[in-house]
Amino acid sequence: MTYLETVADFYTEVAETPSVGLCCVQSTPLQLPGLEIPASMQEMNYGCGTTVHPAELSGEPTVLYVGVGGGLEALQFAYFSRRPGAVVAIDPVDSMRQAAARNLSIAAEENAWFDPSFVIIKAGDAFDLPVPDDSVDVVAQNCLFNIFEPEDLSKALQEAYRVLKPGGRLVMSDPIATRSIPLHLQQDERLRAMCLSGALTYEQYVQRIVRAGFGQVEVRARRPYRLLDQKNYELEEHLLLESLDSVSFKVVIPEDGPCVFTGKTAVYAGAEDYFDDQVGHILQPGVPLAVCDKTAGKLGKFEEILVTDSTWHYDGGGCC
Repeated sequence: MTYLETVADFYTEVAETPSVGLCCVQSTPLQLPGLEIPASMQEMNYGCGTTVHPAELSGEPTVLYVGVGGGLEALQFAYFSRRPGAVVAIDPVDSMRQAAARNLSIAAEENAWFDPSFVIIKAGDAFDLPVPDDSVDVVAQNCLFNIFEPEDLSKALQEAYRVLKPGGRLVMSDPIATRSIPLHLQQDERLRAMCLSGALTYEQYVQRIVRAGFGQVEVRARRPYRLLDQKNYELEEHLLLESLDSVSFKVVIPEDGPCVFTGKTAVYAGAEDYFDDQVGHILQPGVPLAVCDKTAGKLGKFEEILVTDSTWHYDGGGCC
């Protein structure tokens, strides 16, 4: 049995019998005015963070959601795009698609604004998305891509890039590892299906995104997720997993490398009225300017500029 078959079997189980201990099912989903989350949907909240960032969702975007789960985030995306077919949710597991459809029917009874036609549920997988090239504004996935082997992850990222419109966004929430996960855990297919052993390090994860063609990556949140302890996982020392929420843009990669925003700022502390690096960055004295990590490295070489550390949170407004 391949690891993908193990994953399919595992998610058939949790679709038919929700598992309260899986991922962050006990977390509270994003609260929005007038949105009621059915209890059955909350029980299947199999994610490690969120992919729904309201600032990204103006203009009723078309959303492709990969791995429908219980339908919670598909419902949240429909909140911002209230029209038939605005959200296409795909899943290879028949039981999961059926469970999501039931949950969305319940959601329609509890939310007067929601019509089930807003979300189309289709059979499909991340390696062969059932939509045309350059056709959607947003591709989203929560705690799915980390299950894949590295080369399969690259295939999924390339597929997301293919279907996004120019300037479109890939919104993801995945576990990452604070150091490389030992081989004996990587090869445990059930742990991989449970989002506990397939995680890459932050550097490896972002590198795969950039290799797929995304020219800008923005970190929305980075927080502790799970601890793999020495005793139960046969480790020399504890291994912390973190949850990373990110937004990657289908834009051309600049000649000097991708723009990756992790919450760094540059602050001018010199005697002049302003600082101009002659390539588009003008800093006012004492005023922090959000910059990508690449620009932070360049500006940090000037004695009169202070570059702050990554906050692992960024919501726009900076320079690269």
